[in-house]
Formats: sequence, structure tokens, C-alpha cells
Amino acid sequence: MITCEGLVKIYKSDDLEVVALQGLNLKVEDGELMAIIGNSGSGKSTLLNILGGLDRPSAGSVHVGPWDLLKISEDDLVKYKRETVGFIWQNNARNLLPYLTALENVEMPMMLSGKVDRAYAKQLLEWVGLKERMHNKLHQLSGGEQQRVAIAISLCNRPKLLLADEPTGSVDTATSDLIMGIFRKLNQELGVTIVIVTHDLTLAGKVDRVVAIRDGLTSTEFLKRNPNMIPGGGEEQQEEKGLQAVHEAYVVVDRVGRLQVPKEYLSALNIKDKASMEFDGERIIITPPKSLGG
Repeated sequence: MITCEGLVKIYKSDDLEVVALQGLNLKVEDGELMAIIGNSGSGKSTLLNILGGLDRPSAGSVHVGPWDLLKISEDDLVKYKRETVGFIWQNNARNLLPYLTALENVEMPMMLSGKVDRAYAKQLLEWVGLKERMHNKLHQLSGGEQQRVAIAISLCNRPKLLLADEPTGSVDTATSDLIMGIFRKLNQELGVTIVIVTHDLTLAGKVDRVVAIRDGLTSTEFLKRNPNMIPGGGEEQQEEKGLQAVHEAYVVVDRVGRLQVPKEYLSALNIKDKASMEFDGERIIITPPKSLGG
């Protein structure tokens, strides 16, 4: 569904140039439910904006399904956003019109595209657990209910790809769990590919694959272990142990053999700009530079 190779994004102003993505590589399979994590400024939101057609890449390649988002025309970009991708924001007010009911909010994007389908709009609100609230106006809905309306809106164009930017950032734990359950159901029953950007490691721990971005590059990938192989038994207990307990961590190696060594490892060995590397037949060993003296 998604292939990024050497993806670069540079923001320029009169006297400033910021490189947000520095040659990022990423693949997401069709039908996958995965998460992207990273500190503020790591480039994860920039990546999501590019995948959503909200921003243009500067260089490299980025394909979503049949679409080449580096070379896409403005007319095709509108078609891409209408037909291929759905977007969920952390701030659900960006998706919602306060003077309309939940059902009318879902129907509004359909109206703009000339394809109003009230039965499908109602079905979407049922899927997100708002069957009894669809005729309520927004001021009558809680923050969590409003976010579920936003999820329904993001699906009104029947997208193949759903992008969620901190979708649980403004809701409580119970609502976060409910929203994650909705994502899993949509992924399994509709086959929608879902990419979640989040700071919430508990949320990230509930998907099979997590990709960490650091300094505009993919740095670490976490793949969910076999539940039977994790000490502690059931899934709920595993999730309580955090991302690293449930997932196996891998350092990502790019096409030319470069990898990002975690900063805490380098700091522990006092490695700054150079390191010694040896291969013993089974392992690659990285150590502080050997003295050049006698």
C-alpha cells in the first residue's frame, strides 16, 4: 500500500532551511494496522501529511497504491484525497461542524463530492458505536463521541488508507481503548490499511508493527512477538509490560547498509563521531575508537 524510498522533505523560508525528512524508507503492506512513533520534531507528522496529500515531498519517491505522490498533478491530488485516503486529526474540531448533527457531519463530505449515501452514513455511525446518538448535535456529544464522529467522517469516501494523527491524544484511557477497538474492527472487517502516529506507547503496543522515526529517518522497528513466547501469559498482562516486552526491537538498515544506533547505546560507550567495527563471523561488534597511539 505504501512505499517510501529516500523520502526527503525540506521546508524553506527567506533565511532558514529545515530538513524534516532526510531520506526516509518505509513500507506498509496492504491491509496492515501499524503505528509510527517518534519524539516531537522527528518527522512523523510531516510523513503523515505527505501520505495524506496535504504536503508535497521534496525528493525521493513515495507511492500509495498506484499513486506517485512526488509527480502527481493537482487535479489527481484532489482525486487521491477524495477516493483513496481518509484522515483523522487529534483535534476533532477540524473535522466537525458544530451546528450540524453527527449524521449531517458525516454526510457533508459526501455532499461535497456529489455522492450522498445516507444509509452508509448511518452504518458508519453504528460501526463507531453512535447508533443512538446520530441525530444529536455536537454540543450534546462528549469529546470521545465527537472523535468517533470524526472517525466515521474519515471513512465516508470508502478509503483504502486511513491515517490517524494522535487519534487518542485528547481522550481518556477508556475512550482510547474503545477507539483502538474500532480501528481493529475496521481493519479486519473492511480491510482498510491504517497508519497511526502516536506518542502513546500503550496504543502503539496494541498493533503488530511499530516503526520509530528519529531525525527524519526510520530508526527502529518493533514486531509483535508470539504471545506464547512472552513471559507472563495473557494479552492484557503483556500490554501492561509496555512496547518492548510485547514487541521484538530491530534496528532498521537502509538500502546502502546504513543503520541508526540508538543514542543511549552510543552515550554508554562514549562514542561521538567515530566507532570501531569488527565482524567475528557471527556478530558485528561496535566499540569506541581504538587508540591510534603505540
